[in-house]
Amino acid sequence: MDLFLVVLLVVLAIFLFSSVRVVRQGYVYTIERMGRYAKPAHPGLHIIVPLIDRVGHKINMMEQVLDIPGQEIITKDNAMVGVDAVVFFQVLDAGKAAYEVSGLYNAIMALTTTNLRTVMGSMDLDETLSKRDEINAKLLVVIDHATAPWGIKITRIEIKDIRPPADISNAMARQMKAEREKRAQILEAEGERASAILKAEGLKQSSILEAEGRKESAFRDAEARERAAMAEAEATRVVSEAIASSGTQALNYFVAQKYVEAVSDFATSPNAKTILFPVEATQLIGSLGGIGELVRDAVNPPPPANPPAARQPTAARPGSAPSVPRTYGD
Repeated sequence: MDLFLVVLLVVLAIFLFSSVRVVRQGYVYTIERMGRYAKPAHPGLHIIVPLIDRVGHKINMMEQVLDIPGQEIITKDNAMVGVDAVVFFQVLDAGKAAYEVSGLYNAIMALTTTNLRTVMGSMDLDETLSKRDEINAKLLVVIDHATAPWGIKITRIEIKDIRPPADISNAMARQMKAEREKRAQILEAEGERASAILKAEGLKQSSILEAEGRKESAFRDAEARERAAMAEAEATRVVSEAIASSGTQALNYFVAQKYVEAVSDFATSPNAKTILFPVEATQLIGSLGGIGELVRDAVNPPPPANPPAARQPTAARPGSAPSVPRTYGD
């Protein structure tokens, strides 16, 4: 009897232990009853009926990354390129992911590989290299639609690497170098053009300013000549009035003044060592005497009187230049 109770307790403990299931966070277990899918078991503690219920699949509900191995793809223009990709997906329905497809990871990998060949095979090499975002978007739409019955969601597809052939890579490098040299030459030509334009603008402005300067200088010269002419005319007018008012005395004064200045210039000239006068020296003395008489008459004017008789010219000495007769007025 005691042995029977011990065995019963052991069987009961095993039964209780096998009926308790703890599901970890991030996973969902599928519960099968008599070999048929019954319900999902979410994270936490669950009680099942031993020998009737069992855990069928442990489904990872977290977002997962599936690495797609490198593929050799022929593009539209018959270029062979190597492509690597990654797929990000998440299981939304554990029952469908467990029982709607056999080998979920292999199915996603095969579906991605075939669609990758289809999408990139319809594009040129240049398009495959420059339109990665477009390729990713097309693959995402197609594969997400195809895997929807499996209870999963394709969140992202990324092309990791595209490897063109070596000869095409060399040709692309030469093309890039030629394109950069072309742009450099264009920029250099544009710089020279801008420099020539700036130089021409500078010469134009310089010519305009120079012409304006010559114009202003001509105006100033004309104004100076006009003022000089006015001053000369004024001086002539004053001299004329002086001659008209004082008779020949003022004229003799001016003549004597110019005569003295000319003789002084002859005396101070560095090239003149010998001075030859074309007239007698007495004429200079007579002119100086005329200047003295003018000054004396200006200080002490003489009383009015009859004009004196004209002096007779002195006879010239033999061998000398004839003297010029001088007449002095009052």
